[in-house]
Amino acid sequence: MTEVAPVDPRGRSVIQSYGGGRFRISGTEFAGSAIVLVDAVLAWPEGDRGDISVASLAPVLDAEPAVEILLLGTGKTIRPLDPGLRADLKDRGVVCDAMDTGAACRTFNVLAGEDRRVAAALISTA
Repeated sequence: MTEVAPVDPRGRSVIQSYGGGRFRISGTEFAGSAIVLVDAVLAWPEGDRGDISVASLAPVLDAEPAVEILLLGTGKTIRPLDPGLRADLKDRGVVCDAMDTGAACRTFNVLAGEDRRVAAALISTA
């Protein structure tokens, strides 16, 4: 697993490492893809199948307080976000940025440490 530089969590989720089809988040191992909110981590089977839609991102859209930034970790390489999905998310007040999963993990930690209303939908990497 690739270690991610730790930040001061102050009660927030911290992504500590990723790889090998799993993540270590706030001291707990998670297998497969995951949605990481500042205060919770959820399994995300849709990410493993590549079925990314508004419905599959419902935990992000239903989060309280509302998420403003969604980091989409698309695996080892960047896969562009469908323009229609990007527009649907924007209409719901969520800006989405697609990047490789490692970059999404690191960026989540930085933004969460800045008290930003951020979430990450992470496709696991082998």
